[in-house]
Amino acid sequence: MREWQFNLVLDAPLTDEHRDTLDGLDRFADGRIGLAEAPGYSRFMCLFPAESLTAAIAEALNRFEDFPGVLVRGVELDELALDANGMVTAAVVPAPPPLSDTI
Repeated sequence: MREWQFNLVLDAPLTDEHRDTLDGLDRFADGRIGLAEAPGYSRFMCLFPAESLTAAIAEALNRFEDFPGVLVRGVELDELALDANGMVTAAVVPAPPPLSDTI
């Protein structure tokens, strides 16, 4: 089993009511899924152990059953997630430069 990194992008930013509900949901408190927000944008950064990426995404999506009014629009794999998941190839997306080279 390995850990998979990905983002779940919401269809709309969370409201104050959604944030209050989120604070009371134990399913979101174990550190595997974290909220990231910007103006007009909400997503959840996810890190789940599973046999496959599909299984990891399914487990993350199951947590939203108790989160009424929140709709996941899509799954996002940015270049860092692709690298963390071992999915970076020159044909897909070049690996980001090592952090030591950018400082």
